[in-house]
Amino acid sequence: MTIEPHLESFHVVRLNAKLFPVPPVEEEVYRRYNLLPFKVEANDPENIVKHAANCDALVVVSASLPAEVINKLDRCRVISRLGTGTDKIAVDVATERGILVTNIPMFCVEEQADHTMALLLALERQLPTMAQRMREGAWRLSRQEAKANQRLSGRVLGLVGFGNSARAVARRATGFGLRVIATRRQQDAPDAEAIALGVEMVTLDALVATSDYISLHLPLNDETRHLFDADRLATMKPGAMLINTSRGAIVDENALVDVLRDGHLRGAGIDTFSCINLHNEVETPPDHPMVALDNVVLTPHVGAYSEQAMADVARGGIDNLVAVLSGYWPPPENVVNSNVTPRDPLAPPTTDGGAAM
Repeated sequence: MTIEPHLESFHVVRLNAKLFPVPPVEEEVYRRYNLLPFKVEANDPENIVKHAANCDALVVVSASLPAEVINKLDRCRVISRLGTGTDKIAVDVATERGILVTNIPMFCVEEQADHTMALLLALERQLPTMAQRMREGAWRLSRQEAKANQRLSGRVLGLVGFGNSARAVARRATGFGLRVIATRRQQDAPDAEAIALGVEMVTLDALVATSDYISLHLPLNDETRHLFDADRLATMKPGAMLINTSRGAIVDENALVDVLRDGHLRGAGIDTFSCINLHNEVETPPDHPMVALDNVVLTPHVGAYSEQAMADVARGGIDNLVAVLSGYWPPPENVVNSNVTPRDPLAPPTTDGGAAM
């Protein structure tokens, strides 16, 4: 793409400037397009509106954008999510207001799959406990505890959802000899990759009852909120493990604590939470019983992170807003609300996926 000098006249607001500071790669992409974003840490609706009401484009990492915010964005043409999930954005209201909502659907697919497998291996090989026993000089106890480990080959991994990240996990899991099953909305839709990997499509009930390990790969919405509630957790195979790198609220975390405490589940690997707010400006030790459990591996929502992923999301997110501000549709796969009628008419995207500048 060539740079259009007029882009510097647009008012771009970049939220989450303190919790998620603008990295050098993102700064470089702004400079490439002559954009001078206003960077602000604003999280409550009143403060966001104060800084963003007159923006032409709004860039967001983690802040919530409810209807009361979007209804005040009188000039905004595009909300660019630097990431994938848009459950914190009132997309329907943005659509009514003629505002495109964009994301990066392939962001961190490889990283999330790596992290899922890392959590599974850490749980099954009891790595956190083993490391602690070594520090304590209690290796004979470690050897006794390690006898409960299970060989991965031949065991069953159930993937709830079979989108990009789940497919990447399946590719890794088959290398460990795991049998992979999955469930998705369209059970009978042809899927060449699933066939090639030997992934069997089953119902959610069958997956829950059969799997030794369950990994969640779903967006958060009304259908998936607390999908794994107390009743569903109770139907999981005794001794199974649950891994969640998607959205915390898909699981009833208090019910999860109960089935981990009573031994129905052997363990859980959790990277995303509803019970712990990882977006507070002030960091404090989390106050939730899950934190005290020895059979849980917790990570602070870092499954998406790598140097390469951060570069991908910066370039993709800014390219999305540049396309809109230049009068073009972003790549169709990056538009969350494809049914929107833009405030200003947009030309089709160019063949290279960017704006024709």
